[in-house]
Parts: sequence; structure tokens; C-alpha cells
Amino acid sequence: MTRVFLSPPDVGQLERQFVNAAIDSNWVAPVGPDLDAFEADLAFWSGRQYAVGVSTGTAGIHLCLHALGIGEGDRVAVSSFTFAATANAVAYTGATPVFIDSEAASWNMDADALAEACEQGLREHRPIRALVAVDLYGQCCDYERLQAVCDRYELVVIGDAAEALGATNGVRKAGSFGLAAVFSFNGNKIITTSGGGMIVTDDAAFAQRLRYLATQAREPVAHYEHTEIGFNYRLSNILAAFGRGQIATLGERIGRRKAVNLRYRDGFNHLPVEFMPVPSWSTPNYWLTCMTLTPDARVDREAVRLALEAHDIESRPLWKPMHQQPVFKAADSVLTGVSDDLFARGICLPSGSALSTEDQDRVIEIVQGLL
Repeated sequence: MTRVFLSPPDVGQLERQFVNAAIDSNWVAPVGPDLDAFEADLAFWSGRQYAVGVSTGTAGIHLCLHALGIGEGDRVAVSSFTFAATANAVAYTGATPVFIDSEAASWNMDADALAEACEQGLREHRPIRALVAVDLYGQCCDYERLQAVCDRYELVVIGDAAEALGATNGVRKAGSFGLAAVFSFNGNKIITTSGGGMIVTDDAAFAQRLRYLATQAREPVAHYEHTEIGFNYRLSNILAAFGRGQIATLGERIGRRKAVNLRYRDGFNHLPVEFMPVPSWSTPNYWLTCMTLTPDARVDREAVRLALEAHDIESRPLWKPMHQQPVFKAADSVLTGVSDDLFARGICLPSGSALSTEDQDRVIEIVQGLL
């Protein structure tokens, strides 16, 4: 049997057609019509006016913070329950992350904990300047509550929507919240360009500033003129062409991942597990199916992971919170205990949009046998 991966790329003929057409046209530089078209696609899917293609989602977050003037001495609130890239981007600027824990209702950032961190910062004369909030595992944050806190304490909001393309919060699309938001097209995301990312915003001046900084801050003159430090962060036209083929079937991909999620829920209906909750205001993209073992389960999360691995099936613990990471041990945090508990008990199951029924049956049978 072949290995079952957690969330492998799902590639069809359409991607090949777009890439071949880009090669045939000789648009193989970090500019071109496919990049323009892919940016338009992402603007549509996020409900935004402007999109800027970048080399990675991490680069996108870094670029947004840099463009805001965030730097040494500044403090930025960041979701603790996330992949390291979110916090690393803050560190690239020289600023200091302040980690905010999750709420149980959505596993995303807790607005009350954010308010506590902001209030504490004011008392200590160390205010927080910005917020990077993560839309976890394909589900949007409760932005209505988060934005209210940010308005009160004058924080600029940048959304880390890396995992959430196609999800919604009420009638608003993932990526539509804050000054800007960033998507990732890493190989394990719901769509991929192999590597790449996209910043979306409604602020024309901010979008122009991002494009300028992402192309080495080159001035618009015939020779190479630079008045400030820039970055080599633009997405290539070839990768954008691949992305156009991927995003053309985004709706179908979401539907297939939802079907995978529902099938797991049905298969584990009477087992001591709980799936990631979906609040009434949320429509996730079901990027990954995630669950926790209840305290009365007879085995722990690691036993489940190892049992699946023994059958050549990839699974993964939920994110280890950033406040537990050795590299950020000195960072401030406001904790609720939610993300610590989720990491201790939680696991991500194979969730790819091309996951076969037979392979999912293997996963279900192994977990049922353990639990």
C-alpha cells in the first residue's frame, strides 16, 4: 500500500495547461499576465480590492509589518496556537511577539485574552501596536470581537489566513478582515503553487507600497535606483499560472474536504473524541480534520499517531503553542490553558481533497480499533 499523507498536493490537467501556456508565452519572470490574473482571483475569493503575490505566506506577513513601520521596540500580539511562521515574521522585523491564547469555541484567538494583554501593555507603558490573528485549520477568527478590542486599543489588524482560503465568517470571506490579510500556497494547503503567498487589502496606497517593497524597493527609473531597503519577495508568473489551475477548482476542493470531515465524524460517532467546533457564524474550508481525545479515552494522542504511522499513514499533533517553543521562551503571553490542552490531546487526520474512500477507511478502522 502507498503512504497516506496528511494533506498532499492535488494536481490535475488544468494546472499543466496553464503552466505550459505560460512557458510557451515566455512569461517566466516574476511578472506577467498569469500573476496579474491570479492576483485578481485572490482579490475575488477574499472580497478585497487588491492582491499582491509574494514568494511565501511568511514573506507576506513580514512585508505587511515592515510596511507599517513595525520594528525594534514594538510589540505585536500574535496567536499562540499556530505554526512558527506567524511569530517568525514578527521576529524578522525586530519587534517582540506577545502570545495570545485561544478560545474553546473556535480554537482561534480569545478576544478577552487580547484585551487583557492590551490593558497590561498600557499599564506597563509598553503598548501593543498591531495584531496578527490566525484563521486556524481553515476556520476564521471571531473578527467582530477581535476588531472591537483592536479599535479600543488602536491596534492595526493583519490576518494570517494562510490556512483558510474559501472559508467565511458570516457573509464575509476569509482574508477580508483587517488592513490586510495573507494566504499561503505551500504544498500542503487547500490550493498550492508549490511555494507562494498572497497579500490582500482594500487600501490602494498600502498595496502599492507592498509591491514596491517586494521588488527590491526599486524606483521607477530606467537605471536601478534604490532609496531604501527592499526585498525579493514577488511570486513568479510560472507559479501563479499553476495557482490559476488550482483555484479554478477551489469550490470542489472545499466540498471534498468537507465530505472527508463528515465521514470521520460519522465513523467516530460513538468514540471518545471531539472534533474542532464550528460556531454558528463560521463556514470553514475544512483544510484539515482535527480532533481531540476526551479524558476518558483509554489511549493518548501519541498512541493514535504511532498506530497510524505503523500503517504508513501520516497524522500530526495539533500545533505546539508558540509560548511553549524554546525559541520564544522569553516572550510575554496571556494564557487561558486552551491551546496547551489542545496540543496535549489533539491530532490532525489525513484530509486531502484527493483522499480515497479506501484510504480513509484504513484510518477509521485503525482509530476505531484503538478507541
